[in-house]
Amino acid sequence: MSKTVVYEVEVMFGDCDPAGIVFFANFNKWMDASSLNFFVRCGIPPWRELVKTTHIIGTPLLEIHTKFYKTATYGERLQIHTSVQEWREKVFVHKHLVKRDELLLCEGLETRAICVRMPGQDQIKAIAIPPDIKAKCL
Repeated sequence: MSKTVVYEVEVMFGDCDPAGIVFFANFNKWMDASSLNFFVRCGIPPWRELVKTTHIIGTPLLEIHTKFYKTATYGERLQIHTSVQEWREKVFVHKHLVKRDELLLCEGLETRAICVRMPGQDQIKAIAIPPDIKAKCL
């Protein structure tokens, strides 16, 4: 497992469909933002800084699974609780629990890779998870 970091969002009117319910894709947008926030809060420099020193460009999304339990609407504050559920050699699984206070609204699992850009190419490739990054997240 890893640390758990909480990212908070305020649901705006524009986040909702005509019925006033948060459009499902916004949950994925907030989980994506929470993924980056997780690393920053664990003490990892922003990817734009790491690319200069380690060539790491970020953590592209490989797979996502989302389950919805309850709805949310504008004017509410939601908390996305993010942790790493599993560390593998080149990928990790981020677990996101989206809550309104203690009520679980949604959960998501994202499989991501830490990637670098191949020198002189437009291609990217997954690398082994650097031990220093993993250690800061535990």
